[in-house]
Amino acid sequence: MRYILTASLLITMTGAAFAGGHATPMVEAMDQSVENGVVSAEKVVASANGWLVVHRTDADMTPGPVVGHAPLRKGETMDVAAILTEEVMAGDMLMLMVHAEDGGMSTGIFEYTLGAKEDGPIRVDGELVMTVITAQ
Repeated sequence: MRYILTASLLITMTGAAFAGGHATPMVEAMDQSVENGVVSAEKVVASANGWLVVHRTDADMTPGPVVGHAPLRKGETMDVAAILTEEVMAGDMLMLMVHAEDGGMSTGIFEYTLGAKEDGPIRVDGELVMTVITAQ
């Protein structure tokens, strides 16, 4: 009986690990204070090592200039904190977006500039992997 339970548990755990490794990329974050110079995402899922990038945005929901970034590892990461490199005021809209670690000259160095291909945004079914929050 113990062997059957153990085998069943192993199958369940292996299935969960496999599913977690192949989860759809996403960003989960809420409106938050930026007084400490940091923007955090509660959860980020990335299909490869890359970056959580903080863009300015507005009601048009188009990505604007980058105001912060943080490295991401492949898979699910909880509580990702990006240090802001520019002043962000309460009420500003921020787009937290997953970018790849592809096409640049150096691995581990964030090389993206608005519109560039190096370390650019990833897409799933043609859509950017992102969420928008409002700074408090």
